[in-house]
This record gives sequence, C-alpha cells and structure tokens, in this order.
Amino acid sequence: MKSEELVKILDKLVPNPKCELNYNQDYELLIATLLSAQSTDKRVNMVTPILFSKYDIFSLKEARIEDIEEIIRPVGTYHKKALFIKSLAQSLVNDYKGKVPNNRAYLESLPGVGHKTCNVVLAEIYDVPTIAVDTHVARVSNRLGLVDTFDVKKIEERLMNYLPQESWNRVNHQLLLFGRYICKSVKPECANCPFKKICKLKPDC
Repeated sequence: MKSEELVKILDKLVPNPKCELNYNQDYELLIATLLSAQSTDKRVNMVTPILFSKYDIFSLKEARIEDIEEIIRPVGTYHKKALFIKSLAQSLVNDYKGKVPNNRAYLESLPGVGHKTCNVVLAEIYDVPTIAVDTHVARVSNRLGLVDTFDVKKIEERLMNYLPQESWNRVNHQLLLFGRYICKSVKPECANCPFKKICKLKPDC
C-alpha cells in the first residue's frame, strides 16, 4: 500500500487524533508519559490530577519519595517511577528553571525517559517530527504489512522512510488510536476495518 493511500484511510478513520494523556504543563506531559510505561493512559489519567494538584515541578523537587509513591501506586512499578519523577524534577528545575527543553540529548539523559518517551514529548510540545513506537503502533504496523519485525527501532526507521515527514506526528497518533480502539490485540474489530484486504491477521480474524 502506498503511503498516500494509508494516510487517506487513516484520516477518515481517525480524523482528529490527539494525545490521550491529560496535561496542562510541559513537565506534566513528560511525567505522564513516563508513568504510562507498562501501564495505560486511562490509569495514568486517574493519578496525575492528584499528583499535579498537590505538586508543581518545583515542589516535586523537594517531595518525599513515599508521598509520590502513594499517589502513583495504581500505575505499577511505583517505587522506581517515584524515584525517576523526583530526580527528573530536580534536573529540570536546576538546569532549565522547570521547563522541558527542546533538547533530545538532554531529555534522554533523564532517569526514566527513554527514546519513545522523548519522541512523544518533543512531538506533542514542540511539534518535532517523530515516530513513537508503542505496542499499538508495532502491532498495527505488522498486521498491515508495513513492517515484519517487532524491533521498535526498526519499526521507527521503516515508518520514517515510508511516510512523508510532515505526516509523522499525525499518522503516529492515528496508528496508535486505531490499534487501541479498532485493531485491538484481542478481539479486533475486523468486520469494520478498511484494511481487511491487506491485513496479515485476516485468516485468523
């Protein structure tokens, strides 16, 4: 399938794609994305209003680890994530006065901030063209035959070569949301899928 055709179909399926993590400040998105690792956006959105009503980036720098843990416990691996959050807050306050910079090398040096998290934040806050490969994007890309691997770096490179750069951020969101709500891991909604003819899952669907 040509990329133009894919983009056209996705525009009809997911006409208004957007990040489903709730945030108001740039650091809130960074922390929410960090928390979403091995969790869900829905669960993260349950704890972040509590966390951010109690702390801003400056008070997080001084917060007790135990207090952060208690709030974020529902997202899982909360011991580690609480340490990441406090250390991240200390770095942002000390180095950038609490702002999240448009600086990939710096962001990826922060504890708990990997390549995918950095891609999400740079795309959402600074509109930097990126492809953030999560489990949904990986699954959909394989089912549609865009890739034949679950190596996230290879998927990212393949999609970047396949899609025009100006569409990366939009299509990234669309693939994610398509995978989350239609092309699901379990019980995908194949009957209503416009990609049925090319889907690798079709024989089992």
